[in-house]
Amino acid sequence: MEIKIGMNVLEANNLVAARNQDIFQKDQVFVLNIMSSPGSGKTTLLEKTIEALKDELKIGVIEGDIYTDRDAERIKRHGIPVVQINTYGSCHLDARMVREVLPLFNLKGLDLLIIENVGNLVCPAEFRLGEHARVAVLSVPEGDDKPVKYPVVFRESEIALINKIDLLDYFDFNLERVKKEIKEINPELEIFEISCKTLEGFQPWLEWLRKNAQR
Repeated sequence: MEIKIGMNVLEANNLVAARNQDIFQKDQVFVLNIMSSPGSGKTTLLEKTIEALKDELKIGVIEGDIYTDRDAERIKRHGIPVVQINTYGSCHLDARMVREVLPLFNLKGLDLLIIENVGNLVCPAEFRLGEHARVAVLSVPEGDDKPVKYPVVFRESEIALINKIDLLDYFDFNLERVKKEIKEINPELEIFEISCKTLEGFQPWLEWLRKNAQR
């Protein structure tokens, strides 16, 4: 019985997600869903990405969090449209939540809409939002066992960002093993090694965004 309820919830979500994607396709805006555990550096990643691309692409952001609008306030300082969604206990965004805030954006005036999901490596991977691509962020301090412990988020993503590589000398993190295990989970997934602090490895990530957002 519980499985049936779970399936019904996901089916209902997927219907709304499909409608969201129809809207994105019609307005020709490329949409990313960024997922990770708390503290991986998602918001800093957004800030550095916006700084690098805001003169080339028109960018909007949906910030998902359980409580507070602190991340949205950080993004707002960069002069781009941002909307905060607070889930008040739920561990993920769903397609309905995203649908409800879309009228707050001029989607026709955007090239790229980035959704920063709630910090969690489990729940967000189950719920499609209508995005074109999903990005899984893993940071070096989290440990190199996360792909095998939480494979769904990597299986369901198109991009994996291994963040905070400037800290590799300070943590017991086997980078090559992590990349190998990610590829075993999802051979099609593209991996970028980056540091939001030093901007090492940032150019390939930015080029991927330019290529996909300027369609």
